[in-house]
Amino acid sequence: MPSNPIFRVALRGEAILHHPRWNKGTAFTANERKQFGLIGRLPYRVNTLDEQCQRAYDQLLSRDTPIRKNSFLQSLKEQNWVLFYQLLLRHLRELMPIVYTPTEADAIANYSHLFRRSEGLYLTYEHRDVMEECFLEQTKGRDIDLIVCSDAEAILGIGDQGVGGIGISTAKSVIYTLLAGIDPLKSIAVTLDVGTDNEDLLTDPLYVGWRNKRVRGDDYDQFIDKFVQLVRKHLPHSLLHFEDFGVTNAQRLLELYRDKHAVFNDDVQGTGAVTLAAVMSAVGVTKSRLSDQRYVVYGAGSAGLGITHQLRDGIAQIDEVPLDQANRQFYLIDKHGLIKESLADLIRPSLREFVRPDEEWEGVPTNNQGEISLLEVVKKVRPTVLIGCSTHGGAFTEEVIREMAKGVDRPIILPLSNPSRLVEVDPAKANDWTNGKALLATGSPFPPAKVPSGKDYIIAECNNALIYPGLGFGAVLSKARTVSDGMILAGARRLASLAPALKDPDDALLPDFADAPDVNFEVAVAVAEQAIAEGIANVDWDDQQVREKAREMQWLPIYGEYIYDEDGEKE
Repeated sequence: MPSNPIFRVALRGEAILHHPRWNKGTAFTANERKQFGLIGRLPYRVNTLDEQCQRAYDQLLSRDTPIRKNSFLQSLKEQNWVLFYQLLLRHLRELMPIVYTPTEADAIANYSHLFRRSEGLYLTYEHRDVMEECFLEQTKGRDIDLIVCSDAEAILGIGDQGVGGIGISTAKSVIYTLLAGIDPLKSIAVTLDVGTDNEDLLTDPLYVGWRNKRVRGDDYDQFIDKFVQLVRKHLPHSLLHFEDFGVTNAQRLLELYRDKHAVFNDDVQGTGAVTLAAVMSAVGVTKSRLSDQRYVVYGAGSAGLGITHQLRDGIAQIDEVPLDQANRQFYLIDKHGLIKESLADLIRPSLREFVRPDEEWEGVPTNNQGEISLLEVVKKVRPTVLIGCSTHGGAFTEEVIREMAKGVDRPIILPLSNPSRLVEVDPAKANDWTNGKALLATGSPFPPAKVPSGKDYIIAECNNALIYPGLGFGAVLSKARTVSDGMILAGARRLASLAPALKDPDDALLPDFADAPDVNFEVAVAVAEQAIAEGIANVDWDDQQVREKAREMQWLPIYGEYIYDEDGEKE
């Protein structure tokens, strides 16, 4: 997108003022006001975008709670896209927790009570017979690059939220625009309302979704397949992003469709990719290799399994280790303790390749159910990498951390659960218990910790938003037919290469979140280059042009100059 674009627009009067893409509010110039019939519809003075941002920020600060700030920003987005995204960019660190986790989780949980107007596409199981008609009503004639969808079974650590899942789809779409520059007009947020098992929602008289128990089994699969086939039929070059599906569906659906369309699951692949980047940075500090590590993953849900797969694939591809050998470097723990053979039917099929043999654990203490605890695993394995994605707050106790630190020069500890109240260990405590030796990253922002020298140790934020917008933009840019493992690894390697810790071992394992737009641009370039190298891109230019094409394609929150043209743009 050029820095001073010119747009020919067919809307006038109230129509242009009520269109968030075209509305400038008080920033319409005198000439534009005359052309578009706005004299008398706006106050006299013309404001700059800087002045509008200051006014909006002052208004935001007058809201006294995060959820009120979230509501204000939602309203601003519905009025003026440029102002909304400019405000976020100027206060990125401060406002990301408002438009995304943790505040967005509260907004989703209260969706039916905060509801004002619809946002995105609501596809409901009860209306499955008219799904294509509903789909085309919102997509026909639009050049859609990105679809973000959720069935809302596993939302941001708060579980099944029914129709409120539209909130996570819209929030993810916002991040794609904010941090990667995907045109908001070319993305659509979708909620797949297949009911809910949340009794609080089912008994809430104000619940706005389909009041029914969650559909499962073949009926569920047929509904999801009908949606995916509509995407493939009508938007064949788009990226389909799955978000916050339940543990029994997330990996399964990804595997089912990933070879048929450009499909991406952030909970599985995005979480895994950013964690891989953090670990790659950490082993760069320790002058070791991914394949030299022993990994304990506490929490074997969608995120934990996704992290394990990405790390395993990284070991296999970067260090050229056979997959079965790489699998043996992982010890996964869920609510039944260590995943081992004797758990039998309690083991999900997707975990089979990481099951530990029982004979390996003979003589290790168990509880009354024969389960092996995190502490016992740490004592026996002596892990060099400990990852938490369990939402079990405080699970990494002082005893666990001190036990891990025995004989490990720089223990790599990644308590990733969100929100911060559910984190497995406060990183400051982990830092203290390891005498400042730990290499740390967390899923939520935390203040710096002090190392023995008195220097601040910056806790890296292992936030998916450092990588998934760039992964998605790279796939869209290259019109990739699939999102390959190689593309994801290329993005993770580019992110890891930007880590401050590679220049100073006592610095953060990942770039500062304030640099997320620039970081995601670099990720996108690496991903698109890889897609071209693998022969799965659908563009007529080569990898030498990727950076230039990416700049051209990015949407920027700037107003540009408007010229009235009755044959001009209306959407």
